[in-house]
Amino acid sequence: MTVKLDRREQILTVLANELEKNLGSPITTSSLANAVGFSEAALYRHFASKSKMFESLIDFAENSIFSSINSILTQDKDPIARCRKIIFLIFTFSERNPGVTRLLISDVLLGENKKLRFQTTHFFERLETQIKQILREANLSNDGPRPISDIDAVTNQILSYIEGKLGRFVRSEFKKKPIEHLDAQWEVMKNGFFR
Repeated sequence: MTVKLDRREQILTVLANELEKNLGSPITTSSLANAVGFSEAALYRHFASKSKMFESLIDFAENSIFSSINSILTQDKDPIARCRKIIFLIFTFSERNPGVTRLLISDVLLGENKKLRFQTTHFFERLETQIKQILREANLSNDGPRPISDIDAVTNQILSYIEGKLGRFVRSEFKKKPIEHLDAQWEVMKNGFFR
């Protein structure tokens, strides 16, 4: 069983690396098999399709990020700190996993199974819901900072910021790090979002 799991992990690791190295080029099962050192048939023994491989990488991102978000929510009650830490988390995850970032922003999903696009959309919808919940809780609290404007507008701005930075990271061929200028940008946003 561990051999199968190790091979699955090996395939996913190589796939993520190939997504990082081959910007602008599609990843075929043939090229992936060559990079892994397996036959295509061996790939299909571990994954039913390339879509299933992509799905597993997206699941990895979602599980990693949301388990860390749960830790942030447990450890910190301040809504400003929570929002900043979530942004920081996503940006550092992205920098450590650039190939997976291409999947999350759907850069490599053109022509792939529509289910994958729904999966990445779900990821960002879940993130939006989480941020919105933080802001709602802040508004209900009599202590500490509260959003000064419409919660939907603030949530939309935070999500647009995250998605924009991830897109820029991919378009720059991973040269423009999402974390770049985060402190200064967050200071401006924070002052506009909270009172």
